[in-house]
Amino acid sequence: MSDDDFMMASDEENYDFEYEDDDVASNSSNVDIENKYYNAKALKEDDDPEPAIEEFLGVVELESEKGEWGFKALKQVVKLLFRRGEHERTLKYYTQLLTYTKSAVTRNYSEKSLNNILDYVSAGTTDMAFMETFYSTTLTALEDAKNERLWLKTNLKLAKLWLDRGEYSRLTRILKVLHQACQMDDGGDDQSKGTYLLEVYALEIQMYTETKNNKKLKELYNRTLQINSAIPHPRIMGVIRECGGKMHMSEKQWEKAREDFFESFRNYDEAGSLQRIQVLKYLVLAVMLSDTDDINPFESQETKPYKSNPQIAAMNSLVDAYQRSDIHDFQRILGENGGAEGTSGGIMSDPFIHFYLDDVLRRIRAKFIVNMIAPYSRIEIDYLAKTLNIEVEEMEDLLVMLILDGQVQGKIDEVSGRLEIEVAPDTGAEVAVAGTEKREHEQAARLASANDTRFKALEAWSGTVEKLSRIAFGVTSRA
Repeated sequence: MSDDDFMMASDEENYDFEYEDDDVASNSSNVDIENKYYNAKALKEDDDPEPAIEEFLGVVELESEKGEWGFKALKQVVKLLFRRGEHERTLKYYTQLLTYTKSAVTRNYSEKSLNNILDYVSAGTTDMAFMETFYSTTLTALEDAKNERLWLKTNLKLAKLWLDRGEYSRLTRILKVLHQACQMDDGGDDQSKGTYLLEVYALEIQMYTETKNNKKLKELYNRTLQINSAIPHPRIMGVIRECGGKMHMSEKQWEKAREDFFESFRNYDEAGSLQRIQVLKYLVLAVMLSDTDDINPFESQETKPYKSNPQIAAMNSLVDAYQRSDIHDFQRILGENGGAEGTSGGIMSDPFIHFYLDDVLRRIRAKFIVNMIAPYSRIEIDYLAKTLNIEVEEMEDLLVMLILDGQVQGKIDEVSGRLEIEVAPDTGAEVAVAGTEKREHEQAARLASANDTRFKALEAWSGTVEKLSRIAFGVTSRA
């Protein structure tokens, strides 16, 4: 081997040796950073989180380049500072954290982490100004990073937050931004963003439902049903069809409401959303109001598994009593499972159900009355009111409604306090009086018979007197 060959070999050996040293040093540094991170996590459990915060910031300083450990450490710092209510420092380190999302960590990991942080912060404060700044900082960073997908998702998350808190003016501003992001240059909807567009519509529909703006709600609802280029998440369609059902209920279009609530339930069920139970109750409500006695909401393949669900059992019993026109059983179930508005668990605890139960009660009472008065030509209103356990005035209002609707042919005699029913001559209907017991009817019949006997006797006596009078008049004349 020549001297030159020897020197070249020596250089290669030295090069390999130096490379190994660098690799060992890098691994050692990573171990130190990892140990420091877990040491900080252990300190986090102490009453005073400041030492843990300092230790986590030390992890960030140890990294020569932005990496995963620094990103994890800053996440912990943001959460600890937010928990302490230090909003200014929270924003400072959160802004630093956002710079890591460009290249230090993968896009999927950064998106998941940011979503978790936003959820954590959203649930932990009522400071609307801070929330707006926090989200605004996030959106600015995402726009700079050209991460349109996460930018849209973050705006949707913020819009949902404002909706849940009733901040409709803030929500309107966000919806306007989202609509612009889902539009083409000519101002039309970008069908390639159909999925996001449906989410925007779902939020807007919910806002109009809450604010009872039925005109805007109807227009937007019909527009959403025309979007067929998207493959929406079933939860989104569940929300849209639920709001559609409520819209149809407000217009008293019970059959359309029933169809929408069924579709909403089916979508919620597919999405695994707990809202399916509440919407199933709405479906039962719509069935009772739609006058479809032949439709059982629990006979379909989708709803049958929930028939015995404890939260549904009361509604199932209620619809069964309704379809049998058993007013007493209906009122018993309502009394046992009603609950007050605003409480939890009872049928009437939901304000929406509570609002429409008066309509349901009126309908089952109407069905009961129509069946009850069928054999009679007249019936005492007081007797009907006692049977239904309601006031006489309410009973009169109900009868007026039935007469005007043509369900009862008759009139109310306010003097006698009776409902006079028109009986067709060829119907063979029994002419009877209701409101008294059988014994009272028999007594009345005996009294009528006795009066008839007395009348005949009086008539005979009158005839005898008349004869005597004529005889006496004749004698007097001859005299």
